[in-house]
Amino acid sequence: HVQLVESGGGSVQTGGSMRLSCASSRYTYKRNCMGWFRQAPGKDREGVAAVYTGGGRTYLADSAKGRFTISQDNAKSTLYLNMNDLNPEDTAMYYCAAEDSFCAGYPLPGPRDYNHWGQGTQVTVSS
Repeated sequence: HVQLVESGGGSVQTGGSMRLSCASSRYTYKRNCMGWFRQAPGKDREGVAAVYTGGGRTYLADSAKGRFTISQDNAKSTLYLNMNDLNPEDTAMYYCAAEDSFCAGYPLPGPRDYNHWGQGTQVTVSS
């Protein structure tokens, strides 16, 4: 069973940066894709970024392009989301997810396309 633990959330002012981490307890377990999602109060869970672990290809939602970067560190069994130029609209609970079978929804799988989830880390951006 893959366990995912997010960290790195907190509060930042508009224009600031933050790096989220997602540690996997069983990184050697087969994972075909991993992603970051966010969910603001009263809104649906939104896909932010995805990485296809085999080839390393990454994809970003339009809201994240030019500001966010998704990356993985195999040695540390960790997935990262680097976020720059944050604004209040980025305020949400951020979740990482992993899928160990077929990754549907290419290039940016939706919430139903992942079968493992972390508990989330809160990101708050103040104006």
